[in-house]
Amino acid sequence: MKVLFVCLGNICRSPTAEGVLRHKLWEAGLIEQVQVDSAGTGDWHVGKAPDARTRVAAQRRGYDLSQLRARQVEAADFGRFDLILAMDKSNLANLQRLRSGAGAELDLLLQRYELALDEVPDPYYGGEDGFETVLDLIEQACDALIDEIKGRL
Repeated sequence: MKVLFVCLGNICRSPTAEGVLRHKLWEAGLIEQVQVDSAGTGDWHVGKAPDARTRVAAQRRGYDLSQLRARQVEAADFGRFDLILAMDKSNLANLQRLRSGAGAELDLLLQRYELALDEVPDPYYGGEDGFETVLDLIEQACDALIDEIKGRL
C-alpha cells in the first residue's frame, strides 16, 4: 500500500504525518508493506527540510523528520499512490483540480477518521502550541490509519 500526505508547503503538517506514520508502521511491524511520502501543493520550499519548529516538536515525541525534504505534488502521484490524504479543504480542492481521472483515493485526513476537527490547522504562523496540536491530531489519525491499513493488507 502507498500513502501520500499533502499540505501547502510540505514543511509542517504533511512531513509530520509522514514521520508519525512511518514510526507507527515500524512499531506495528508493517514498515515493509507500506510506502509513505508527503508533498505540498505549493512549490516554495521544494528541496528544503521541514520547518525547524516542526522537527523539534516531532523529535520531542520520538519522531525523526531530519531526512525528509519538501517536494511538490504532481499529477503522476495519483497513479503512484493508493491513498492521498490532504491536511485541509483548500489543499483537497487543489488536489481535486490537479487530478485527471481515476487513481488514488483522495480524502481529508481528519475527516476520514471522524476526529474532532475536519482539518489539521497550519501552525506555520503561530506559536509552539500549534505544532503540538498538529502532532496530537496527526497521531490520532495515524492510529486510525494503521487500523485501516491492517484491514487492507
